[in-house]
Amino acid sequence: MASVSSGFPFNLPIASLLVILLICLHSGGGQKKKENMLAEKVEQMMEWSSRRSVIRMNGDKFRRFVKAPPRNYSVMVMFTALQPQRQCSVCRQANEEYQVLANSWRYSSAFSNKLFFTVVDYDEGADVFQQLNMNSAPTFMHFPAKGKPKRADTFDLQRIGFASEQLAKWIADRTDVQIRVFRPPNYSGTIALALLVSLVGGLLYLRRNNLEFIYNKTGWAMAALCVVFAMTSGQMWNHIRGPPYAHKNPQNGQVSYIHGSSQAQFVAESHIILLLNAAITMGMVLLNEAATSKGDVGKRRIICLVGLGLVVFFFSFLLSIFRSKYHGYPYSFLIK
Repeated sequence: MASVSSGFPFNLPIASLLVILLICLHSGGGQKKKENMLAEKVEQMMEWSSRRSVIRMNGDKFRRFVKAPPRNYSVMVMFTALQPQRQCSVCRQANEEYQVLANSWRYSSAFSNKLFFTVVDYDEGADVFQQLNMNSAPTFMHFPAKGKPKRADTFDLQRIGFASEQLAKWIADRTDVQIRVFRPPNYSGTIALALLVSLVGGLLYLRRNNLEFIYNKTGWAMAALCVVFAMTSGQMWNHIRGPPYAHKNPQNGQVSYIHGSSQAQFVAESHIILLLNAAITMGMVLLNEAATSKGDVGKRRIICLVGLGLVVFFFSFLLSIFRSKYHGYPYSFLIK
């Protein structure tokens, strides 16, 4: 008994040191394993990125390289539905802008392993859509290097549009990575302008002996109305923001041509507004013609009724669209 009790105080510090040493060795080994795993993931992502600017991912790749730690890089993910049977024209348009942005980053001098561009197609990763409770496409999300995505890490596509420049600005806000967008040369505008100048020049040359048509008030009035219709329907907003033409829900296939918010619009919506404004204007012109002309009374009455019908019906339609976008607007006329 004496030998045991005398040896106990001597062995306790040694045992404690051994336990501490084992814990340190275990934690050090775990840290080394994490570093090796991270290095492998970064190397794999860089290899994929060297092949193509946008990395295609299925459910397994998404969970391993985007969701699962460790990770010291940010990932931009476009959730989309590009298969022809989905008939998502917006997805194709957004994909083109996304490719431009990813190429601008991949081939820039500032390219690094801090940011990667990826895409998850619904037909290749439906489980990912289900996991994230996502029921619409396209959707852009940012997965930060540390922590979980916040609300601001989901791009507001409906309000801002999906132009590459807008996406680059959003990425800069979320990651501090500045991307200068480089678009491939597009000569369609130059060619169209050259054709227009050639057409006008040819017309003036053919009519060089009779240029009275230049002073035609009706022609200039029609040209001015076309410009007014284009500007008041939101064509300039479309040019700046680059919204989708329409939106198709991948779940039920329903296509929306009118945006449900007053903060955004679709390209198709601006075309509809342009036609409605043109129809109302035509009705007002017919009403003015019926009131000022001195022709047959019966004919003037018919013109007046047609003009009044155009104004009433299409203004009611225009007002109903306004009510659908500005929720709570109390007034309507004929069409609700």
